[in-house]
Amino acid sequence: QVQLVESGGGLVQAGGSLRLSCAASGRTFSSYIMGWFRQAPGKEREFVAAISWSGDTTYYTDSVKGRFTISRDIAKNTVYLQMNSLKPEDTAVYYCAPTTTMTSRQARSGYWGPGTQVTVSS
Repeated sequence: QVQLVESGGGLVQAGGSLRLSCAASGRTFSSYIMGWFRQAPGKEREFVAAISWSGDTTYYTDSVKGRFTISRDIAKNTVYLQMNSLKPEDTAVYYCAPTTTMTSRQARSGYWGPGTQVTVSS
């Protein structure tokens, strides 16, 4: 089985930074487009960012452009999300998952990890 485990979340003041990690086990994700998603309480899960298997192409939702950077380490089978200039509206549980296409904003089924909580205070 493939397992994804997110980490790196925490409590941060507005304007601060966090770096999230998504570690995959069970098989390599080197050939997958990987994405970050987030979900606030009572709201639907939304797409945040995606990265190609080689890391040469990225795609972001408008609200995080210029602030968040997605990257990956193929050898470590790990995807990262560097979050700078955090805003209270970034507060959510963040998840990683393979995406169907580079710009689909949709996750492939059955790969969600437990997520990591990001809380940004005003």
